[in-house]
Amino acid sequence: MDFVMSDAKKLLTEKIMQADAIVIGGGSGLSSAAGYDHYHWSPALRESLDVFREYYGFRSPLDGFYHCFSSYEEQWGYYSQYIRFMWEAPPGQTYLDLKEIVGQKPCFILTTNVDMQFFKVFPKEQICAFQGDFQYCQCSQPCEDVLYDSRRMVEAMTEQLIDGVKIKTDMVPRCGKCGRVMVPWVRDDSFLEGKYWAEQAEQYHRFLRHWIAEQGDSQVLLLELGVGEMTPSVIKLPFWEMAEKNRNVFYACLNKKPSHAPEHLRGKSLYLEGDLKETLGSLKEEVKRYR
Repeated sequence: MDFVMSDAKKLLTEKIMQADAIVIGGGSGLSSAAGYDHYHWSPALRESLDVFREYYGFRSPLDGFYHCFSSYEEQWGYYSQYIRFMWEAPPGQTYLDLKEIVGQKPCFILTTNVDMQFFKVFPKEQICAFQGDFQYCQCSQPCEDVLYDSRRMVEAMTEQLIDGVKIKTDMVPRCGKCGRVMVPWVRDDSFLEGKYWAEQAEQYHRFLRHWIAEQGDSQVLLLELGVGEMTPSVIKLPFWEMAEKNRNVFYACLNKKPSHAPEHLRGKSLYLEGDLKETLGSLKEEVKRYR
């Protein structure tokens, strides 16, 4: 890019202040910067799941989440402790700073994160959890379009863990209709793209239509935060396309790893490399100075 770090931060501050609406694309890097790294053993998750890490040799929390357990009792022993931790974990500072940065501006969030963090800070009506979220469970079939709140379920399970790693057989959650074991509402080959998922997706597209198509003169900022390369078709590539096709849309990418904005978005984009906790904290102070 053409901007050094200070120039890019100044430009991004200006774009935030000028924006009539902000669309946030949130990836795992945002949670990692908040202390909830699901791909490595960050201190917070390691402390909560250390018995499983030592017992099974998991290399990361998600390594355990997709592990092929020998029984449902062991599988839900891990699921329950992992999900309960995320229910009880306080909102990460990166999310709190982001909320202050957005302020009262209209915004919508498209995220591939499943760890509830956005829901602890922003209204659920402003969030599309494209890959699902730990706060819900579903039938593993699924035999019906129903999501179940997971909080009370996992609290009960984790109070009676056997050897610290598995639950009792009668605690294994099963679908009330077909009797199959339930699973967390997180994308895999049985992921339920039902009514709730469709409603979230429609709210997101309605927001885009309103601010980009219907409000032709509105300044819209696409703010991509901590998005990796695993699923570029969800956030990154659609953001690039929107910025290219709409003259009043500006794309900003913030990430820890070296990257770039595409050449065809020169003049309509910027990239800020650095620790997201530090970057968002600094950006929050810059925005507060201008308000």
